[in-house]
Amino acid sequence: MTASRLATISRRLTATALAALTVIGMSACGSQNAATTATSGNNSASQSADGAFPVTIKHALGETTIQSQPKRVAAIGWGADDALVALGIAPVTLKDNGTFGKTVDGFLPWTKDALDKMNLSADQMPTLHDESDDIDAEAIAAAEPDLIIGPYSGVTEDQYKTLSKIAPTVPQIKAAWSEPWRDEIEVVAQAVGKEDEGKQLISDLENTIASEAAKYPDIKGKTAAVLYMDASKLSSFSLYNTLDTRAQFLNDFGFETPDSVKKISENASTFYADVSSENADQYADIDVIVTYGTPDLLDAIQKDPLLSKIPAVANGSVVVIDTSTEMANALSPTALSIPATAAEYAKMLGEAAAKVK
Repeated sequence: MTASRLATISRRLTATALAALTVIGMSACGSQNAATTATSGNNSASQSADGAFPVTIKHALGETTIQSQPKRVAAIGWGADDALVALGIAPVTLKDNGTFGKTVDGFLPWTKDALDKMNLSADQMPTLHDESDDIDAEAIAAAEPDLIIGPYSGVTEDQYKTLSKIAPTVPQIKAAWSEPWRDEIEVVAQAVGKEDEGKQLISDLENTIASEAAKYPDIKGKTAAVLYMDASKLSSFSLYNTLDTRAQFLNDFGFETPDSVKKISENASTFYADVSSENADQYADIDVIVTYGTPDLLDAIQKDPLLSKIPAVANGSVVVIDTSTEMANALSPTALSIPATAAEYAKMLGEAAAKVK
């Protein structure tokens, strides 16, 4: 399966299948678990918002003014739905995540768990809309939103024009599929008048990551990178650069960015690059590799004459993320995936770091 094909599946093709399982298509417990901050049974933002309206948000396709506090918010792209739920707001509609990784009737498991804890009635539960080949504007319109938001998305000019006829729309802020998780929470919080809660949420999530990472001191001083390798096609692999939230997430756990990844990131216009395995030795400075794959992948790459030249492969300091598990959707972090998976991910990373020679 190619990188672009996996990207398509991973985020249910949120309109731009650009990379290896790049969740594109498709990116915290702390003192306050994000999944439990939701307000029970309420589809709208709290009436005691700490933000002032109107609010104008600048983004990649222009700027959007939100005249008053939204009461029915539609989430598009990746992570905006989780940010809303963590802030106590059930979206009226969100993207159907299909069956990639572990999902529950189209919901990611942490999203469904948090929504269930809100004790919503059947008509308050978010509907699901498709973003596999295009954004289903008709389904979004049927949910009657007064705001459409997706800071981590890849909305086109035409899609933006269509969505903006339905409700004020906030698409990607800078570039498609590259909004850091902290920035996404900040934008969503600003848009719904919950800036103070957004700041607290970010702090709680940072504390959760730091707490879990601290259990694995072998991480300190190591470098790491996220790749996509296919055991059935080892002539090339895909590498996520510093624009990508998966690569950025490794820094949150304490890893440094390898010089080879910094180099390939220079002047990058997309968040990944395809690399010929003939050039594998150029990535010898990666201590820990995180890659999507199947259970047989590590054995396959250790036997490959080219990929085995990478010290991380030879050492076995490779974290293989099975694409049938919930971790496959957790590498691009969100307000709800972090508290749900940080402990497991930190353990995987720590064990791999301990194998570095």
